[in-house]
Amino acid sequence: MSIPGRSTHELRRFASARWIALGSILGLGGLVTAFSLTASGASGTDPSRVLGPNACAECHKQEAEAWKATHHFKTFREMPRRPKANEIAEKMGVSRIRSEGVCLTCHYTVQDKDNQKQPIAGISCESCHGAGESWIKIHSGYSGKTEKSETKAEKDARFKLAASKGMIRPSSIYHLAKNCYGCHVVPQEDLVNKGGHPAGSDFELVSWTQGEVRHNTWHSKGKQNVPASAPRRRMLYLVGLGVELETGLRAIGRATARKLYAFEMASRVDIARRQLAVAAKAAPNVPEIGKLVEFAHSAGLRLNNEASLTAAADGVAKLLVSITEKYDGATMAGLDALIPGPDKTKGKAREASAVD
Repeated sequence: MSIPGRSTHELRRFASARWIALGSILGLGGLVTAFSLTASGASGTDPSRVLGPNACAECHKQEAEAWKATHHFKTFREMPRRPKANEIAEKMGVSRIRSEGVCLTCHYTVQDKDNQKQPIAGISCESCHGAGESWIKIHSGYSGKTEKSETKAEKDARFKLAASKGMIRPSSIYHLAKNCYGCHVVPQEDLVNKGGHPAGSDFELVSWTQGEVRHNTWHSKGKQNVPASAPRRRMLYLVGLGVELETGLRAIGRATARKLYAFEMASRVDIARRQLAVAAKAAPNVPEIGKLVEFAHSAGLRLNNEASLTAAADGVAKLLVSITEKYDGATMAGLDALIPGPDKTKGKAREASAVD
């Protein structure tokens, strides 16, 4: 994310320095546990319908190889060995990181096995694209034909049917972003206030999706790992900002204590709405951005204000869906100066190569 003259990291430090001011608008709340999560994951992935990454890798070999070079893959083995992770787990009363829900929700792909929820991989295909049992055969079936003989109409109908069964396709930027922010902005208050977990990543949708996690090799038949086009980067940037805002508003609404978590969430909302205000001026031909800013300021950033904050978040969500349906980024060139460049990507994308 970018406001002219300031990086996101600088803005976060600036916002942190304003915690006292933010604290003045955060009322006192009860000391009850924040919304708890189960092992189904922050994105709502149903373990009973998870097939695992090998089911996707049967066809998506290049994409699977790209995944294996990412932190998403490596967390399965590395996270339980990290001193900080074990420190947080101890504070949260978690005896085994890979067996209890508070960690499983975001750091692993979880599958029902032998009547138990078991982690089978790190953050993998279904963490982003949805549990595959209901849609994988539709997605890969070419309407009962071959790739070459399937008509465009049949293909479009297949994609639509797979989406109706829970598949989140790359074109569904809003839903993909929701999965990203569902974990990169920590969804549980106690993890931060009690466990000492960071409140979230310094996350931005363009720079993170175009870095090490990029696996756009399918349409080139594995010849290239294609970067997002300029119009898609604009949509990623704008929708990412909007989902950051939506997620923060919901988090403040559910926060219960005038502690670090609430301050951090207020800081994230404050940054997101100021960046959206800059985006609204940069792309005046997209009036919906200005409406996002209006929703951003429609509810006070204080505790015990869940109804108003949730209403504001719902308004943001509805607008974001409308934006993704109405625009493709082609007319948003004014945003280009705000979007992080290739030098800001999170890790390096894997080059396409032959895979047996």
